[in-house]
Amino acid sequence: MTADVLSDVLRAVRLTGAVYFDYELRSPWVAEAPPSREIAAVVMPGAERVIEYHLIARGACWGHMVGRAPTRLHEGDLLLFPQGDAHVLSSAPGMRATPDIAGYARGSTPLPLFYELGGGGPEEARIICGFLGCDERPFNPLLDALPRMLHVPAAVSEGANGLIVGLLLTAVREARHARPGSENVLARMSELMFVETVRRYLETLPADQTGWLAGLRDPIVGQALAALHAAPAEAWTVDSLARHVGTSRSVLAERFAALVGQPPIQYLTMWRMQVASRRLLDGGTVAEAAAEAGYDSEPAFSRAFKKVLGQAPGMWRRRVAR
Repeated sequence: MTADVLSDVLRAVRLTGAVYFDYELRSPWVAEAPPSREIAAVVMPGAERVIEYHLIARGACWGHMVGRAPTRLHEGDLLLFPQGDAHVLSSAPGMRATPDIAGYARGSTPLPLFYELGGGGPEEARIICGFLGCDERPFNPLLDALPRMLHVPAAVSEGANGLIVGLLLTAVREARHARPGSENVLARMSELMFVETVRRYLETLPADQTGWLAGLRDPIVGQALAALHAAPAEAWTVDSLARHVGTSRSVLAERFAALVGQPPIQYLTMWRMQVASRRLLDGGTVAEAAAEAGYDSEPAFSRAFKKVLGQAPGMWRRRVAR
């Protein structure tokens, strides 16, 4: 049930991936990344949000958000920045550099881009850096549920996620030999790695954690979210949803708001707008989008859509599709 809701959101927000850089490094070295919004148009054109991640394929290094304390990273660790924060990777703590925006331009070179950097010292490392693009609007509950920096140690990333990391490394090795389809393989592997990382993060959330991901694993709220996602066009009320999950109206309303941060029907409205916007961008008519989102009339749907997104459906589609 949890996986279904998570998959539903990932499909709707158009998760797309690409592996850009494969670095061979020798100490001393430092790389500083700007906020992802400054490079989004270059690395993932058309994406509303860009998530940058780094896989420590060999050796060790330090990583941190700008302004935060550095974290020691070891071989097999994953480091993600879901909110697009500026960050630093380096061979030693305390090092800084000037971000090189021009360095993110791909040109016509096949992916990934290979670089050898550093001062020729004794400490070696290999880091694979990638990007994931997704939609922010009208509604992406996953983004706000993730921390600004997500460190997945190698010890935690064993098992299924370890398999994904292994596949990514295999794909990068194949790309070095220019095998046909390697870029597509890299993109799919990076998407799978992100999904598995989110699942691992979900499994390790503390019992008192709140937020959308915590709601997914709650026995009551998780069932309610699954029901809303399975049938967004249903004429749900808090009473009918509570009956569906086998609890009282007050218990559902209180637990849903406490974990997800908004009442069930408000969440449903936002998710309906996400469903409708996806239909519009896929070429559907306003009437089809309205029906899929559970509205009996186009005017009612248009009013709701404009209230959430600030524009009528047709005007919003023309602006976003440009």
